[in-house]
Amino acid sequence: TTDETRGTHPSNCIPKQTMWCRARASPQAGWALANTTWNPTKPWKERFKWDGKTKCIRTRSGFVLPSEPWKKKHDRTWLGNCAASTTTGEKREDVQGEGTDAFGTVRENEDGSHATDPKPKGVRNGGKTDAGVELEPLPTSDQSDTLLKIRHTSAHVMAMAVQQIFKDAQVTIGPWIDNGFYYDFDLKTPLSDKDLKKIKKKMRYIINKNLPLVREEVTREEAEKRIKDLGEPYKLEILQGIQEEPITIYHIGNEWWDLCAGPHLDTTGQIDAKALELESVAGAYWRGDEKREMLQRIYGTAWETEQQLQQYLVMKEEAKKRDHRKLGKELDLFSIQEDAGGGLVFWHPKGGMVRHIIESFWKETHLSRGYELLYSPHVAKLELWKTSGHFDFYKENMFDSMDVEDETYQLKPMNCPFHIVVYQDGYRSYRDLPLRWAELGTVYRYERSGTMHGLFRVRGFTQDDAHIFCLPDQITDEICGVLDLVEQILTTFGFKTYEINLSTKPEKAVGGDDIWTMAEESLVAALERKNWRYKVDQGGGAFYGPKIDVKITDAIGRQWQCSTIQLDFNLPERFNLEYVTPENGRARPIMIHRAIFGSIERFFGILVESYAGMFPLWLAPVQAQILPVSDAQLDYCNKVASKMRAQGLRVEVKSGERLAKLIRNAEVQKIPVLLVAGQHEAENYGLSVRTRADGDLGELSVDEVVARMNEKVRIKCSECKLS
Repeated sequence: TTDETRGTHPSNCIPKQTMWCRARASPQAGWALANTTWNPTKPWKERFKWDGKTKCIRTRSGFVLPSEPWKKKHDRTWLGNCAASTTTGEKREDVQGEGTDAFGTVRENEDGSHATDPKPKGVRNGGKTDAGVELEPLPTSDQSDTLLKIRHTSAHVMAMAVQQIFKDAQVTIGPWIDNGFYYDFDLKTPLSDKDLKKIKKKMRYIINKNLPLVREEVTREEAEKRIKDLGEPYKLEILQGIQEEPITIYHIGNEWWDLCAGPHLDTTGQIDAKALELESVAGAYWRGDEKREMLQRIYGTAWETEQQLQQYLVMKEEAKKRDHRKLGKELDLFSIQEDAGGGLVFWHPKGGMVRHIIESFWKETHLSRGYELLYSPHVAKLELWKTSGHFDFYKENMFDSMDVEDETYQLKPMNCPFHIVVYQDGYRSYRDLPLRWAELGTVYRYERSGTMHGLFRVRGFTQDDAHIFCLPDQITDEICGVLDLVEQILTTFGFKTYEINLSTKPEKAVGGDDIWTMAEESLVAALERKNWRYKVDQGGGAFYGPKIDVKITDAIGRQWQCSTIQLDFNLPERFNLEYVTPENGRARPIMIHRAIFGSIERFFGILVESYAGMFPLWLAPVQAQILPVSDAQLDYCNKVASKMRAQGLRVEVKSGERLAKLIRNAEVQKIPVLLVAGQHEAENYGLSVRTRADGDLGELSVDEVVARMNEKVRIKCSECKLS
């Protein structure tokens, strides 16, 4: 070692697998970091693998840990440690420290980094990375008019750059989206990453020219003439779909223009070129129709500052690691088999177990709150869908009808008409109301092949549907009950931050002003009784009633549309629903549609991404793995597993590999609890316990392990702690 550091030579550490160290090389330097892999078989200078970028203390023999004299000399707190994997499960107190556990293993985060690694700065909406780091909020296009204009203008600047580089490029549409913007192009040549760099360079040139964006209004005839002169057939098709006049055009300087209603920045120079990035190229059908032309879509992102861009890129990488499609395959949860059909989900045993737990909890909670369960068919005669209006207004989202024995049947896209049929099958009095009927009903909706996305957009899915039939003066109480149920269920799954939106009467609506006013006031009263803040989407309700939407925030700060509570004045009228009033007359019931998850498939995908595949103990498909140190303890492990299964716990016994590999495999599979049995444990009817949250808990009796696990499952603890 060098005189400067007087560190412990790496050969004095346990020479196996990964080492991690932090040190301050000088009072002026930042924290020095080294994530190194020790290889004792190579010459000294090659014995550590270094990423080539990270600052570190380097000696003639590699990277070292500072010694006590070094700490005193620089008056710094030593934060590092060094440890190595063992193969016996024995405690290694001599290497115990931050980032290690009593199994003698350096703890790793799910991305392969170590528990002592520097944590990435957070990104948006108060979430956390899978390392538990708080994420700073980022603005959205909805929250910032400036950001919306930046993204919209960036899309136009990109289109201008593409057409200046590729003379044969034809432009189509280019809107802003949640995290940026995109533009679709008809190009003869496939775009590459190298092309994206050229386009970005040209965009910076246009931005630096600080060209003005000028709005112009022209007649339809003038717009058509200009588009034809440019030879832009897609723009001509867009023009034909525009009903309003005059037609608006935006110019970027005198060099380029596009059909657009705005809004835009005043000049291109108002875009921060350092806060802009082109992300990827994807194929996209024109108008989303697979029978039309295949275009090339360039995705980009733009922010108000460079710092926001960097935060977004961190969040994007975090989201990529959590992608439910990737984790679903790695953890063997589900698959979508193209041979069987796109958008149709196959639940594997582990995913099926998680789904079973979700559905069981959903049923128990609903039954405890006065709901009754319904089960309905998957198909019905076409006449039912004509009566409900789905065939007239929702046909494009329905699969084709089928003819059976001179009757036409239709796969159900929704459960509502089936619950109405049950309501009609009997005499209903005001004394019977409210009726609360819930169903986990599988529905089928046609989605274009280019629009499907993992579990988030599929063709067959299960809605956690419920319908409440009630009196007008019961609306507030029933909505409060639904909001309580929403809060109970979502909080149990770890979602505690919500955004509430109240959508009110649109211009075209069924039902009179009186019933709309009464319904909206009832929803407001329920929200205020809950003391929930909400936003009003004026005129954003469905034509048949106002609604409340609940957005949840996941672990990394992304928002997801989840629960919906919808009042309906239309279907009771269409189906002529009635109840007998106290005066022995007839009246229409109020119908409330509500779903808490939205769909089981989509909610499951959100859970996978929010938990990064690390389900809490009560939800985990496999709650514990029992690992024998050697084959001599295998029978003991199987007996313990049988006892634990009899107590309702989901456990596996794994053997046939070295203990270190068994532990690593369990970590990769994100098993919450690892139970190791060696000779000592077998003789004392115990287990060495290690959990994802606690680390090593030492040896506990089997009965104590079972009791602790069952208690955490009973209270549905969101952490995998047994301490």
